[in-house]
Amino acid sequence: MYEVRFHGRGGQGAVMAAQALASAAYQEGGYATAFPFFGAERRGAPVLAFTRIDNKRIYRKTQVYEPDFVVVLDETLLDTINVVEGLKKGGMVIVNSARKPEELDVGVDAKMATVDATTIALEVLKQPSTNSAILGAIAKATGLVKIESVEKGIMQVFGDRLGPAVGERNAKAARVAFEKTVVGESHGHRKLQTAKKWLPDVRGLPLGAAAIPMKTEAGLVGPGSFVENKTGSWKVFHPEYDKEKCTMCNFCWFYCPEGCIYRRPNKMEFDMDYCKGCGICANECPADAIKMVR
Repeated sequence: MYEVRFHGRGGQGAVMAAQALASAAYQEGGYATAFPFFGAERRGAPVLAFTRIDNKRIYRKTQVYEPDFVVVLDETLLDTINVVEGLKKGGMVIVNSARKPEELDVGVDAKMATVDATTIALEVLKQPSTNSAILGAIAKATGLVKIESVEKGIMQVFGDRLGPAVGERNAKAARVAFEKTVVGESHGHRKLQTAKKWLPDVRGLPLGAAAIPMKTEAGLVGPGSFVENKTGSWKVFHPEYDKEKCTMCNFCWFYCPEGCIYRRPNKMEFDMDYCKGCGICANECPADAIKMVR
């Protein structure tokens, strides 16, 4: 049995990628299962998805704790999550990155494959949805399934849900990524740190819906805890502000869903630690004082 663990962020399509990989294995006559794991459904929050592939029926239903292959859809996750936790000896890590395998450090010596899935997605799909491109990298790096089977799996999962035209574009993204994937090795030097978790007992739970921020070993929890979560680390685009064009209409401040634009006496100020790069500010600016750049 081969076990694959996907690390991504909400909205990047890790779940559909896991399902399409399972479909690709099924196209070749194998057995496969795919399922997600996530907490609160929030765009940008880390999520997990899993795929198991075997030549016989699969009865195991737990999460994948000791994967043969780890797939990372967002390179920024390498700084916040120990993606190689439980990776089997001889296992491989596939990362969406413009860097070469030897330039990445995941904390352990491991086989590594990289592909600039974000750029491929922007060129082929016109949006930073990296899930289909990363599937092409999996086919190239692991040999688990053929690229032709991946294309069929994408057409089945993506095409059935989003339409044949969308399926075809995603299949093309997978093919382009297959051709551009670089396979090598990564040597780990940095120390791996497991993030602390806040696991309260009954005395630590808030009464009813009323809660106050609390400082714990894992950091700040409760209302206002977002200040410690730098949600801007995963954006693909960021706003570039032209003070000379700005009319101080405050539209960007009013429409920003993250509240990370501040009004100053003679300019607007953008907090890039929390900006997710959604582009709403640029879309709403009547003076074209904001543009989104990679």
